[in-house]
Amino acid sequence: MTRNALADIEIDTEPLTRNKTSFYYSFSFLPKDERAAINTVYAFCRRIDDIVDETPQEYPTPSADESILRKRERLARWRGEIERCYDGTSTILLPLSGVIRRFSIPKQYFLTLIDGCERDLTQNRYNTFAELKDYCYGVASIVGLMCIEIFGYKYEETKEYAVNLGYALQLTNILRDIKADKNRGYIYLPSEDMERFRYTEADLMNEVYNENFIELMRFETRRAREYYHKARMALRPDERVTMFAAEIMDAIYYRLLEKIELNDFNVFKRKVRVSAVHKIMIAVKYWLSTRVFVRRLKKR
Repeated sequence: MTRNALADIEIDTEPLTRNKTSFYYSFSFLPKDERAAINTVYAFCRRIDDIVDETPQEYPTPSADESILRKRERLARWRGEIERCYDGTSTILLPLSGVIRRFSIPKQYFLTLIDGCERDLTQNRYNTFAELKDYCYGVASIVGLMCIEIFGYKYEETKEYAVNLGYALQLTNILRDIKADKNRGYIYLPSEDMERFRYTEADLMNEVYNENFIELMRFETRRAREYYHKARMALRPDERVTMFAAEIMDAIYYRLLEKIELNDFNVFKRKVRVSAVHKIMIAVKYWLSTRVFVRRLKKR
């Protein structure tokens, strides 16, 4: 493998500790080994996403087709390296190989993630929600399935929890990032929904904020809430002890969804955020509630 090819698959293994993302606040209270494993998996996911999103720096500037081809080649190298993780021959992704062996994460999860991210190279519009839901599974729900393998779970329903929470989180992301996404040429809102509320692609690209847009956003917000509800209903009470980090993520993103609504859905004006202080408060609250629950179980 050439030096440049090797550089393509280098990853930063400490993204959570340096970048205070929502993942950081959600996973900070995990036991050390689980936190390290999550960090390694997150680094892999982040690198795949970065390959798809990054702007090529080569000179002369490649055409769009050339850029997509190069990114696909790089993703193909990642697939090959994942295969080597599972047959024990990877010399590049040793930390990830260790996580895979210890927590028995299925290979298909990683391959599905790569496929989901690669979809952004060829598709920037979605006609139906069914189409969008399939995309959300590949880039978000599948990450949830990886995480619960690390957290440990007892019930098959917990997989349903992870999948539905993934839908909820990704739909929330889509609503928050409408402006940023359309600026890079992507519209994730299904065309069928936009047509239903008589809001056109031209309206979106011109950042038209009107009653039609508000009603469209209200509809999409209700849909996201339904998936938060489905996820919560699938999580058994005694599973909360191991899933508290996911519940923190749920609470942070649900608050983000509420703030989008409280801002009258005007995501064009500014990017809606949950403050670091609020994230800390949410994380501490859920961690403490888990500790209380554990004490009660021990007294029984």
